[in-house]
Amino acid sequence: MSVRIAITGPESTGKSWLAEALAKHYHTQWVPEFARDYLKNKTKYHAADVINIANGQLQLEQRFMADYPAVLFSDTEMLVCKIWLEFVFGLQDDFIEKALKNQGYDLYLLCDIDLEWEPDPLREHPTERKILFELYKSHLEKMHFPYRIVSGKGRQRLEKAVTFVDQLIKS
Repeated sequence: MSVRIAITGPESTGKSWLAEALAKHYHTQWVPEFARDYLKNKTKYHAADVINIANGQLQLEQRFMADYPAVLFSDTEMLVCKIWLEFVFGLQDDFIEKALKNQGYDLYLLCDIDLEWEPDPLREHPTERKILFELYKSHLEKMHFPYRIVSGKGRQRLEKAVTFVDQLIKS
């Protein structure tokens, strides 16, 4: 049985960097963010795109899980899709809700907003990061998902995440 860890949180909080750094540290794989490829040639997106992205993210993770890694890190997951759909479009989706309840991560690493905003064509909410962070935190708590907040810059952020992952693996 493998340990699955989700890297989650608002935009520009280092999720991709952290997922890749953790995978390197633990000599394992990480599931990239499906939305990056899906949206790279789009100038606009719609609610249906977020649902397609959720489905694509699940399929991508299943492909990585087929290798049965001892530890697998996912750069994004269904909570990101849920909050994205609600925050941008004011909608909920049954597929995303069901997938979120059933995704079964052993730990969520919630990336803090203590990093500077870095512009990116796919990022939209530089002034709403605190609101979004609180949404992530409240959803994790409401759903009773095990989570830890990862803060700090660079190596400090990685070391904090490693501490949390080590605690999980040893328990």
